[in-house]
Order: sequence, then structure tokens, then C-alpha cells
Amino acid sequence: MLFRQMIEPDSSTYTYLVHCPDTGRTALIDPVLDTVERDLSVLQELGLKLDFTLDTHIHADHLTGARRLKELTGSHIVGPAVDQLPCTDIGVREGEPFRVGNIEIHPLFTPGHTDHHHAYLIDSGTHKMLFSGDALLIEACGRTDFQSGDAATLYRSIHDKFFTLPDETLVYPCHDYEGRQITTIGQEKNRNPRLGNGKTLEEFVEIMDNMDLPYPRKIDFAVPGNQQCGACPANVPEEYRAPCVRHDQG
Repeated sequence: MLFRQMIEPDSSTYTYLVHCPDTGRTALIDPVLDTVERDLSVLQELGLKLDFTLDTHIHADHLTGARRLKELTGSHIVGPAVDQLPCTDIGVREGEPFRVGNIEIHPLFTPGHTDHHHAYLIDSGTHKMLFSGDALLIEACGRTDFQSGDAATLYRSIHDKFFTLPDETLVYPCHDYEGRQITTIGQEKNRNPRLGNGKTLEEFVEIMDNMDLPYPRKIDFAVPGNQQCGACPANVPEEYRAPCVRHDQG
């Protein structure tokens, strides 16, 4: 398996490239509209054709690049079936592996950050790779104070779906804001200040209920835009319109 981790700096979003050399199939997990050109350049440099884009959830902090990449490459848009987005080509569900060539991607239904959030698990044969989306971050976790979030639900998702995986499972989050790239299940069980060291459900809910975080700066256009797989709504502020204008002009 060929693998790349790439970051979009404004929203600190990681996009992951997964390629099956046996079949030539390629997927991008959580692509960002702002870095579509970067992704295309990486694909060209590696001599790859993009077959799928795969989002973990309807993002509130950036517009997905799924729609634009489909327009440019003919790739299929893949996402949680429960979202029922008309623009999605393939819906994924827990218990039904999604294949990128010979690579099996196992969807894990992990609500709490959003009500339909999914993570994706790959067993490479030497280690397990968990693409945790916004549910579990590096010594942190996703917010639960908007977009149908619920702290108790997120706690159960992390404990039931993630913390039951082997400690050596590699965790690749959708975001990191401190320049870190990777963690493990064992590290998060021990070191995560919100969830680690046996934090109880009650302790976690209290932590999440008292975070007092600012209103997400892109949510008002990102959520409706991502419900259309990355379309640019009319209400995108001028300061964030550059990717929309660039792509609209071709």
C-alpha cells in the first residue's frame, strides 16, 4: 500500500492518500477544496489516477474537495450512507467494508462530534491504521457543542470503537493544531487529558461542557456547502472565496 499524509494549513486538516499498487486504485480521505491543486500535483507526481474521495463527516471548518475532484478526475464521492446526500456516489456503512482495490477500509460508526460521523480502519497486514476523523485527535477530541454533537455519545464511540483496538493501532486524525502527525490508541488511553487514565463518562461530559470554545469561523457556509459535497454557497465571505473563485473559473 502506498500512503501519504498531507495538511491544509488554514484549517489544520489532514488529507490522506491511500493507493493499492496491485490494482492501481487510489482514494483520498478528507480532501479540502483549498488544496485540490496540491492533491492533483501529488497524484501526477506519483503517476496515479484518483478513483475515490472519502469523507469522515460533514465538516464545519472547511469545504471538502470531493465535488471539485470529481469534476476534474471523474472520481467517485464516497461518504456515510446515513447522511443521505444526493451528491454522494457510494454510501458506506459499518459492517460493510469498502474496497480500494485490494485494500479493505472498514467504516466505524462513531457519532458524538456529529451525529453521523464515521472513522475508517485499515489493516495493512503489519499494523492497523485508524483514520479517526474529528472524533479522536492527538491528546484531544472533536467538539460536541454544535452540529448535533453530544459528549456522552462521543465518549461511548471512543471507548467502544477505538479503545477496544490494539494499543499499537496507529491513529491518523483529521486535524492537529500543534504540528503533530500521528498517535496510537495506547498513547491516547494513557495521555489524552480528556479521555485517558480511566476518565469516567461524567468527568468527560463535564470537561466538554465547560470548554467555552469560539464559534467556528467557517461553519455557516461549510456545513451547507458540504451537504452538497463541497459546493460553494453564496454566503462564503470574501476572505474565504479565493478557492471558490479559482475553481469556478476553471
